[in-house]
Amino acid sequence: MKDKFYKYIEQLQDRITTALEEIDGKAKFRQDLWERTEGGGGRTRVIENGNVFEKGGVNISAVYGPLAPAMQQYFKVGEVDFFACGLSLVLHPKNPMVPTVHANWRYFEMYDKEGNTIDQWFGGGQDLTPYYLFEEDAVHFHKICKRACDTHDPDFYSRYKKQCDEYFWNSHRNEARGIGGLFFDYCKATEERSIDKWYDFVTEVGNSFLEAYLPIVERRKNMESTPHNRNWQEIRRGRYVEFNLVHDKGTLFGLKTNGRIESILMSLPPYVQWVYDHRPEPGSEEEKLITVLENPRNWL
Repeated sequence: MKDKFYKYIEQLQDRITTALEEIDGKAKFRQDLWERTEGGGGRTRVIENGNVFEKGGVNISAVYGPLAPAMQQYFKVGEVDFFACGLSLVLHPKNPMVPTVHANWRYFEMYDKEGNTIDQWFGGGQDLTPYYLFEEDAVHFHKICKRACDTHDPDFYSRYKKQCDEYFWNSHRNEARGIGGLFFDYCKATEERSIDKWYDFVTEVGNSFLEAYLPIVERRKNMESTPHNRNWQEIRRGRYVEFNLVHDKGTLFGLKTNGRIESILMSLPPYVQWVYDHRPEPGSEEEKLITVLENPRNWL
């Protein structure tokens, strides 16, 4: 399964970066191949200073070796070995009318010291972080997410949409990071669903990403914006950074397993503001967004 899934994310990385370069029309992805001392490595691709994307990354990695003591405590296991692979992407567009997007699809295995697999699971999801709320964009994104889920289980969308709203919650701000999407983790084999069936589901979601996001980019990338809009975008990016550094499990896992720091922190936008006690004008488009972030909505 690990070989099968890694081959999938290699191909998916190629498909996504090719499509993003095409829609940007200017910037190309820079590729770095890297190795992890303890075992494994990855292929990082970063795009910067484009017509559409100010900064973004589409990274794949496969790392393995002894599980670090901090992660042993987290997973409540003894001395075991692990293998983890996945694709992680974040895109920060230039135009404040285009939303930031994040997605991740991953697979994890653990082994005893004799090399026997003692646990395995999938995780992942995709979520949207707009700076200005266009409801038709939110509906489109969630509709594609639901369609990918419904192919496999009619309960998946509502379950993983709820988990997304709960996970991407900046509890110290009491607001969501964005307008959600899907989030799932610890998708393990059961009597009802084999690990191969989970593979089919996770890859279905991965294959849906471009259809979920690119039509939104096309609609918004050439919209007019003002310095006021840009200022608001940078303030909201600050909340994005706060979530990634304070709450995000993927960031913390990478830091605790000696991951490549440049790949882990590629999710951070290049220009950000923290303005003291900033509050949007009552009745403004900015306040409209905050209202939705404080009360996650059922978009469908």
